[in-house]
Formats: sequence, structure tokens, C-alpha cells
Amino acid sequence: MKFRQLRYFLVLADELHFGRAAERLAISQPPLSWNIQQLERSIGAQLFVRSSRGVRLTQAGRALVPAAQALLAQADEAARLARDVERGVQGVLRIGLVSSMLYRSLPQLLRGFAQRSPRVQLRTAEMSSHDQIVALSHGHLDLGFVHTVQLPPTLERLTYSNEPFIACLPAAHPLAQSPALTPFALRNETFVMFARDASPDYYERVLTLCTGAGFYPNVCHEARHWLSVVSLVAQGLGVAFVPQALAHSAVGGAAFIPLENAATRSQTYGVWRKDSDNAALMTFLDDVRAQKNEQ
Repeated sequence: MKFRQLRYFLVLADELHFGRAAERLAISQPPLSWNIQQLERSIGAQLFVRSSRGVRLTQAGRALVPAAQALLAQADEAARLARDVERGVQGVLRIGLVSSMLYRSLPQLLRGFAQRSPRVQLRTAEMSSHDQIVALSHGHLDLGFVHTVQLPPTLERLTYSNEPFIACLPAAHPLAQSPALTPFALRNETFVMFARDASPDYYERVLTLCTGAGFYPNVCHEARHWLSVVSLVAQGLGVAFVPQALAHSAVGGAAFIPLENAATRSQTYGVWRKDSDNAALMTFLDDVRAQKNEQ
């Protein structure tokens, strides 16, 4: 049984006349008759009664009509789905992100994409940079937002953000109202740091920021998420240097102060597999690039 034969059958079942059905199908009568015979042979049932008075459907033919319509509709839907997935207007896009991406305009980017591509399922997962790279390498993510440039050769990247570090102090700290600070001004403070094992890159950047200012930080607390770092500072457990985006976290009890003479910056990268054929991913990356151009 072939889809072409089912289409011929439905047209003939509608017209009940070989001449009119052939004309409607833009073929001659012999190919139509042959295809109907082949369909009947493959099914093992007579579908039409042919007589000098015309053509009529058998009981088997009448039963086949709705089933054939459903099969052809399903085939058309499958073809449409494949076309839409290839065009990137339907499918699934799995995105990994570090928690600080919540303050770097990613939610707005996701909302805009969802509005323009409502048939693409967006699935997000908060993961460390290391875990995202592993997931991407194994095909469990389509796109990741990470803080590291230590990538396997199978991955491509673009710079999503490049921002300065700022000081995060308890709101009651004597320097919390300062318009700006140098890193050296906090040399005698207790520091809260992003955990080295969670993000070696971030740990080293903050360490470089401190040593570049002439001191080694007294690290007493480590956290695995930037929001946890800010929360520990807000509870008066120390000070921290955090990416500028965290100033939008609105954590009560924390103050954010610009840093002077701090060359070290925080970069975030979008990374994906070079061999990815996910068209929805490419559409989303176009949105990422457009957002960067607008900034």
C-alpha cells in the first residue's frame, strides 16, 4: 500500500467515476485503474464495484475511506513537522546556564524567542560551566552559557557578555556608601569566594584581581553560586568581588560598589557543538547576536 494509491482511492471514492477522477488527478485512466487494482491486491479486499452503470464503493471501500484520510493527514503532518524542524520553527532547544545568567538579560531573550517561535520547546537547566561542557559533549544540551574558555575542540563559542567586577559589601559596612573603591581598600577584609572546584576560572580571576592590587585575600567562605556569594555577604560574613550583573540581584542587605583600577573582567560565553544541525539553535543564536548589537 502506497500513499499515492490511497490518494487515488480517495479521489475515486469521492467522484465514483474513473474519467472525472483521472481528470482531477491530472493522469490518464489506465494508471488510475492500475493503481486501484494494486491497492486492492495489497489490501486483499475489493474496494469498488465496477459495472456498466458506473462505480460504487464496496463495504470494505467505505470502511477504508476514513482510515485512508487519517493516514494521509498523519503523513502530511509528519512532513510538515520535518520541514518546520529543518526551518527552526519547531523542535526542542535545551539550554544550560550558570545562575548569574538570570541577571544578564537571558530571561528577556528567552521570552522574546518563545513569543517569536511558540512551537519550539525551550528547556533550561542551571548547571556549572564544567557540567555544561560535559553535557554538550555528550549531546545532552544544545547550548550552554559558561564562564570558561577551556573548551574541547568540538565546541564553538561566542562572547555573550564582558563586564567588570564590582565590590559586594554588607549594607552596614563602613565603606558601603562609597561611590567607588579600589580593590586594595578591602585588603584587610574577610572574603567570600566562588568555590574553586565549581569554577576554577572564576576563582582565579578574583584571585588575580586581588593579587594584581597587591594583596592575597583572606578567604573564609566559598559558595558554588554567585547568588549564594552575595547572600553570605548580605549576612555580614565577608566581602566579595562579583560580576557587575549581580548588582541586579536585589538581595537585601548587600551593597554593590564600582571598582577602580581593576583590569580583570568577567566574560560569559555561549557555547555549542560545531556539528549541531539544530536549526532552532541557529535561530536563537541570531537573537543572541542581535541583542549584543543593540547593547
